[in-house]
Amino acid sequence: MAGVTFEGVTKRYADGTTAVNGLNLEVQDGEFMVLVGPSGCGKTTALRMVAGLEDITGGVLKIGDRVVNYVPSRDRDIAMVFQSYALYPHLSVYDNIAFGLKIKKIPKADIDRRVNEAARILGLEPYLQRKPRALSGGQRQRVAMGRAIVREPAAFLMDEPLSNLDAKLRVQTRAEIASLQHRLGVTTIYVTHDQIEALTMGDRVAVMRKGELQQVDNPQVLYDRPVNLFVGGFIGSPAMNMVEATLERSNGGFAVKVGPQTVKLDAEAAAARPALAGYAGRTIVLGIRPEDLEDAALEPDSAHDQRLRGDATLTEALGSEIMVHFTIEGKQAVTEDVLELQEDVGEDRSPAPEHAGDGDTATLVGRFGPRSRVRHGQQIEVAVDSRSLHFFDPETGLGIYDSHEKGAAS
Repeated sequence: MAGVTFEGVTKRYADGTTAVNGLNLEVQDGEFMVLVGPSGCGKTTALRMVAGLEDITGGVLKIGDRVVNYVPSRDRDIAMVFQSYALYPHLSVYDNIAFGLKIKKIPKADIDRRVNEAARILGLEPYLQRKPRALSGGQRQRVAMGRAIVREPAAFLMDEPLSNLDAKLRVQTRAEIASLQHRLGVTTIYVTHDQIEALTMGDRVAVMRKGELQQVDNPQVLYDRPVNLFVGGFIGSPAMNMVEATLERSNGGFAVKVGPQTVKLDAEAAAARPALAGYAGRTIVLGIRPEDLEDAALEPDSAHDQRLRGDATLTEALGSEIMVHFTIEGKQAVTEDVLELQEDVGEDRSPAPEHAGDGDTATLVGRFGPRSRVRHGQQIEVAVDSRSLHFFDPETGLGIYDSHEKGAAS
């Protein structure tokens, strides 16, 4: 096993397009690293450079201590699992898993041992003599995994391996892959567009945008302290609400004014972000995660100066929770980061038609408890957990935390 290190790695195509720009990233030996970002952000290109399927324009790429910039793919001691299962339809499961070993002329007894061990780990023992057409999508993906495992590589590379599975099977298979990786302890780089996959599977997650690394850290840090607007909006589902607000001083503390309404900040939250003091009296971008908004009727003890009032425009009952879309007087944050995020997820939080002529309104999404009785068309009061609010500089897009933090990727 070995780590993988990107040192200023760049990929630039002949037409001048830069797919990856100066990527610096160290994947530790045995680590499960997830590369995530919108389509076209460079994550798959970065993976393909590790695999030797894309030439490197600049920088140094190492697997272990060995520079592999010009090492052929077959000599890099890696195994790749693709979006498509890439199984041979005329071969049995056993022969599909064993194929790469036979090409390398591994002794038959060793092949048999490795294939049967992989089949045992992946629960494929009953299917070894079947053809791929007789398997479900999840079983085919496990065969592709088995083919990678038997090679006993220094690193696994996985390119959106769950994208062809239905939603229920994706959840089951991602748990299986994460469990398998921890059991085998093999360095793994996993590419996905799905940030839920990224958060649930990765030891660390690297968020990319337009060929550049934005932030790399463990999932909880990405969620709690996003380095910029882009990371804040990309990590979390439903996406973070982002509105324009003015930071004001209030009784020795701070409050944010959103349109005509004011929400007092929790003292501890403000103390944890000393750089906020420099924004008093200025416009900022306020980020509120849907899970930090609750029907005030379910939170009778919530402070009245930590609530927002608005009009419910859509409710989505999901059994364990209710997603409530509501409008407030105020301005939706409109920055390059926000627009790119909305385009990526196909989301538009423009004012609802019935509010289009009312002046400035912003649409927010709250994740309410299942006992909420909020209905479409109602005026509602929403409790805001001001301990968990996020604040961003509208010009730089950087998160506002400590005065010494410059917003560089971790």
